[in-house]
Amino acid sequence: MQNTFPDNKNAPVNYLHAQDEDKFDFVEIISTLIENKWLIVFTTFVVLAIGTATAFIISPVYQADGMLQVEKRLSSPTRALFPGAEETDVSTLAEIQLIKSRMILGAAVKNLNLDIVAEPIYLPVVGEAIARYFEKHHGDTEVSSALFGLKQFALGGEAIHVDTLNVPPDLLGQEFILIAGKQGHYRLMVEDQDKGELVLILEGEVGKLASKQLGNTQQSISLFVSLLRARPDTQFSIMRQSLSEAIRLLLEQIKVFEKDQETGIVGITVESTEPQLAQETLNEIANIYVRQNVEQKSAEAQKTLEFLEKQLPLLKEQVDASTAALNSYRTFKGSVDLNKETQDVLSGVVELKTQITLLQQKRDELRTKFTQWHPSVIAVEKQIARLQEQINANHKQIEVLPETQQVILGLSADVKVNTELYNTLINNAQSLRVSKAGTVGNVRIVDYAELPTIPIKPSKKLFVIFSFFLGLISGVVLAVIRKMLFRGVENPDLIEKQLNIPVYATIPHSKQQVILTNKLRKNLKPQSNQPSILALENKDDLAIESLRSLRTTLHFAFLEAQNNIIMITGPSPEIGKSFVSINLATVLADAGKKILLIDADLRKGFINTNLGVSRDQGLSELISNTLSLDAAIHKIPGAGFDFISTGAIPPNPSELLLHERFGVLLTKISKLYDHVIIDSPPLLAVTDAAIIGRMASVTLMVVKAGQHPMRELEQSAKRLTQAGVQLKGVVFNDVPETSSIYGYGGYGRYVYQYSYQKPR
Repeated sequence: MQNTFPDNKNAPVNYLHAQDEDKFDFVEIISTLIENKWLIVFTTFVVLAIGTATAFIISPVYQADGMLQVEKRLSSPTRALFPGAEETDVSTLAEIQLIKSRMILGAAVKNLNLDIVAEPIYLPVVGEAIARYFEKHHGDTEVSSALFGLKQFALGGEAIHVDTLNVPPDLLGQEFILIAGKQGHYRLMVEDQDKGELVLILEGEVGKLASKQLGNTQQSISLFVSLLRARPDTQFSIMRQSLSEAIRLLLEQIKVFEKDQETGIVGITVESTEPQLAQETLNEIANIYVRQNVEQKSAEAQKTLEFLEKQLPLLKEQVDASTAALNSYRTFKGSVDLNKETQDVLSGVVELKTQITLLQQKRDELRTKFTQWHPSVIAVEKQIARLQEQINANHKQIEVLPETQQVILGLSADVKVNTELYNTLINNAQSLRVSKAGTVGNVRIVDYAELPTIPIKPSKKLFVIFSFFLGLISGVVLAVIRKMLFRGVENPDLIEKQLNIPVYATIPHSKQQVILTNKLRKNLKPQSNQPSILALENKDDLAIESLRSLRTTLHFAFLEAQNNIIMITGPSPEIGKSFVSINLATVLADAGKKILLIDADLRKGFINTNLGVSRDQGLSELISNTLSLDAAIHKIPGAGFDFISTGAIPPNPSELLLHERFGVLLTKISKLYDHVIIDSPPLLAVTDAAIIGRMASVTLMVVKAGQHPMRELEQSAKRLTQAGVQLKGVVFNDVPETSSIYGYGGYGRYVYQYSYQKPR
């Protein structure tokens, strides 16, 4: 007997085909998110709360900015001496690297004492936020009082300024603890790593230099505190960093960049949690950079001037020597007049020698900067060679003159050359002195840094928005991971295929049952004659319709049954066993059957609460033979079935169920009713279900959709088999409304497709 509705014409309204398991199911993804909605909401709330708190706790960062201008062309001061010297093309990128050099930043660190770290010790995590809040509302002149007796922590208004902290090299980077005292006094402490306590180093007073020699060594510590504003016992952390470490930290806070290409405009920014420090640091770096630029140009002029001043005494001696030689020769030979032709030759020789001498000095000056293969040096060498050739040509004219005129001509040429060169160098030296006094660099400060008032980060609004989306994404990811790791069975077809156990019914999720459960939890005391049963509250609920399909399937399952006892169990607690038991009893009773429901969970049974009866006087007393059957049976008004509660919770439930009186009791009861439904404890938790199942003809295992891994179902079925209990079928409970298995019932792959098979 089988009806499969192959053409779908006679299928019920809610007939649905099973979905392809391998197909991407968007509805299943939505279902997963809906099932884990509270996990997603909780994760989003937690991440949002942490992000919002972090946005207000984290110290704000301020940015000071300035602007410099770098001229592309620079005329060297040596052009006053050597008009033919080439101009230098200054690269903006080179100037940017110069600003970030240790020469500039190191000077800024020393001038501002950035290698000395001195700050209050705040409460962990929230201390700085509390201090900022206090200073915002009370200013920076008032000091907060201690909180909860924690005198050592700063809570707002504290300030310290250390001008000098000299420590031995091996104590660079060592943290010291300065404890404020009364009337400007303080104690400098250091933590003893072995003992874990603070050891006194020295005592001092604000505005006075304090120093102390360390042990028997020549090393000492000196400290000068210029400002200390704090209540007594407040602790401060001070430390002297190495210069390289301070430069590295400053380099992380500074950014130097060219505004636009080929403009020569350089921007500088400095970030710091203290706005005034950011402003002072940037302005100091800019001033040092401009000052060194001017000093560099002035040093070039000074170097050239020193070169000339070394040459002047030598030239003076040459002038005096050549003049004395000429006068001595004339005295010896008498007055000798040079004709016009000889004087012209003399003038040419003097001019050529003067030019050669100047070029030789220029070459010597260039060699102090460049190698002998530099193009500028080679060009000067070539000029000297050409002038030397002209002098050699003039020597041929001099050789035809009389000897006396040749000597007079040579001596006169030396006097004129030396005199003219000497006068030229004197003039050039004077020009260089004037040039040095008025030296101007090729860079200038366009904008000094102003005091920043608005922090650049963190942006609280963006932080909160980012935290919200991060929490939302994290919640979705956790839901997916939970789904992937747990791998609960969501398709009853898998149970039939892998366990070879038929699925008798698939019960969809019922919102009405959730409402009933919530009402019941608010009032845990049972109320007589007020059962909380979904089949009575809403007979048309889809979950009840599924149980009616189970009722039809059970009709065929009992054709070859030995008795009329149905045991309903499950792998674990909170999967809906009691829900199925109560409503199945109601549905069977509604069909005219005489039904008895027994709560056999002698450990945690609570069906009596749903039915509004007392737990006392139940199954425990019946097995113990201290109560009559009539006294134990409760009539459930409206539901149409009888009920036996658990009774008093015994100390040994399993041993009580193993007693022969339990089997006798079931045999007696089964003759009085059409069906006896026994709600048993979970299979994997205790052995009670295996004991009860041996006495039942039909055993149903309730499986909650998406909660049980296949391995757990295999273990449950195996435990029943080992106990000699035949598992007739599975009730697939609490299927989400968005599931493609919605409404599955009976054997096969179609909703409400029922087919009887001979019990195995």
